[in-house]
Amino acid sequence: MLEPFKAVGDYVKVDLNKASIDDLIFKLHYRATFVLLMVSTILVTQRQYIGEHIKCISDTGVPENVINTFCFFSSTFTVVKHYNESLIAQGIIPHPGVGHFVEEEDDVTYHAYYQWVPFILFGQALMFYIPHYIWSKKEGGRLGALVQGLRLVYTSTYEEDQGENDNVILSESHVNENINRIKTEFSNRLRASSTWSYWLVVCEVLNLFNLLLQIYFTDLFLGGAFVGIGKGVWNTLNWNSYLDPLDIIFPKATKCIFHKYGPSGSLQNHDALCVMALNVIHEKIYTILWFWYTILLISTVFGLLNRIMIFILHSRSVKFNEYMFAFACPGKLNLKNMITLTHECYFGDWLFLYFLARNMNPYTFKMFFTSLAEDLDDQKINRKLRNMENMESGNTNNSTDDDRNDKIDDDKSVKFL
Repeated sequence: MLEPFKAVGDYVKVDLNKASIDDLIFKLHYRATFVLLMVSTILVTQRQYIGEHIKCISDTGVPENVINTFCFFSSTFTVVKHYNESLIAQGIIPHPGVGHFVEEEDDVTYHAYYQWVPFILFGQALMFYIPHYIWSKKEGGRLGALVQGLRLVYTSTYEEDQGENDNVILSESHVNENINRIKTEFSNRLRASSTWSYWLVVCEVLNLFNLLLQIYFTDLFLGGAFVGIGKGVWNTLNWNSYLDPLDIIFPKATKCIFHKYGPSGSLQNHDALCVMALNVIHEKIYTILWFWYTILLISTVFGLLNRIMIFILHSRSVKFNEYMFAFACPGKLNLKNMITLTHECYFGDWLFLYFLARNMNPYTFKMFFTSLAEDLDDQKINRKLRNMENMESGNTNNSTDDDRNDKIDDDKSVKFL
């Protein structure tokens, strides 16, 4: 019975040894929302969960399966004037929207969306995965290549050993070698990591744009009713109400007109009452999606505001950096090293360093952080000595840019402190 869900179940599995190239909010889009939409797609296409999608009652001599197929693939409808709560309460109207009507005089609402629900849900699942696909291609596995082999290190005094479950504990020399490799890679790309970080931000903005687009499209698909589903669900909590607002959007009983020719060639119209069992599932799916999209929208906006705050404060606030790195890598980092490192890092470098902190265990990251800060400090001192030598030799042209950079760094130091 659960066979169709196996493919989705495999996707939910998380590889703890794989480097994380995004944050939790990003994962809510391409993992949680993707799985939710794929499960919904499977539910609306499997008959074993709800039985027949549609069952129609008619007094014609046409076989039942013919009418069922016709009404499902054409469209059913409800009569607007029969959404009368008082008449429903009195028992005059047995089903909301179902009753006598005069063609071309009474307003009717046609319901044909249920034919397209599986395709729409599947297409939306793919749309939520696209930003992640773009980001994974642009990221190119850079983080994974740098932190590979360092996730099992908890102390650098262990000798290299094959532990239980084929886990390798690295030796001190191996740890230092990997840390130097990461440090060299980071230093060589210092102030040149903007492309990496900007693509991440672009894909996060794309997540928000896609979410808004899917909310708009879903509302359009349901005839403008999706945005108001939350209010409808709240109204269902009123036990004195005889008319469920969701029955207007997802009617459980509808009308269908079957046309056929009589023995003499005259056109005959046969009225049918159709029970829409599938709408019970549709109702639950879109109600869950409304609440999920609302939570996801708030989270995504918060995440983008956090990115803006990082862009503004990453080189200005000591407390902000302490909080962010403590969140990514538990433990206190040396304040002097933090000031040195954040001075030399632009937004792209800072963001890349933050993701390194999230993917390395605290002990290893502190070793890397300290070593990198010392190297950058030495580079700055050497740059100043070189400038002084150039000034003494009268070669001021080569030192102009370095002096300007040092002055900028000094100004940033004052603001940072």
